[in-house]
Amino acid sequence: MLETIVTAVALFAGTNLDDLLVLTVLVLSSRATGRPRMTTIWVGQYLGIGLLIAASVVLAMGLAVIPDRWIGVLGLVPIGLGVRGLVIAIRTRGRRDGEPRLRAATGVLSVVGVTVANGGDNVSVYTALFRTIDVPAIVATVLVFLVCVAVWLLAARLLGAHRAVIAGVQRFGHWAVPIVFVVIGAGIVLRSGLLAG
Repeated sequence: MLETIVTAVALFAGTNLDDLLVLTVLVLSSRATGRPRMTTIWVGQYLGIGLLIAASVVLAMGLAVIPDRWIGVLGLVPIGLGVRGLVIAIRTRGRRDGEPRLRAATGVLSVVGVTVANGGDNVSVYTALFRTIDVPAIVATVLVFLVCVAVWLLAARLLGAHRAVIAGVQRFGHWAVPIVFVVIGAGIVLRSGLLAG
């Protein structure tokens, strides 16, 4: 069982390092603008990770087959959110009230969308693992993943608690946040091989 736990922690950390960046950006947006709310981030992250895990289990059971390269389509979600944020930033750049206008992910569904899109490439890794272990090990792995989500959320909250970081987001967040989402989305599309012949 210890081997299963260690493997699950290593797998989660290795496949979700970029998710920590996304969560930190969402926390910073929450602290700078009030949206999304922290509860929205927590619920959206858990629902998104839950969907990724469920998809991986279903795929591992052989109930559906999705070519890995088509997972790249999920990269369009953060790209769309980023482009929308850039359009808002351009339209509001002359404002003098200093309030960030970006609402990159304001509700539970948009946080779920970003989580699923950013973790879409994880499905192939999780599916491979779930195909090679028995049911008790799958259950233990899922439980470890759920604990790791909380650790990731707390780490993002700590990273987003520094005043200098918040001040920077208030000043440049209306540009930085959408750019981060576009880059993450593009990375998902490119890593998936969707654009390869």
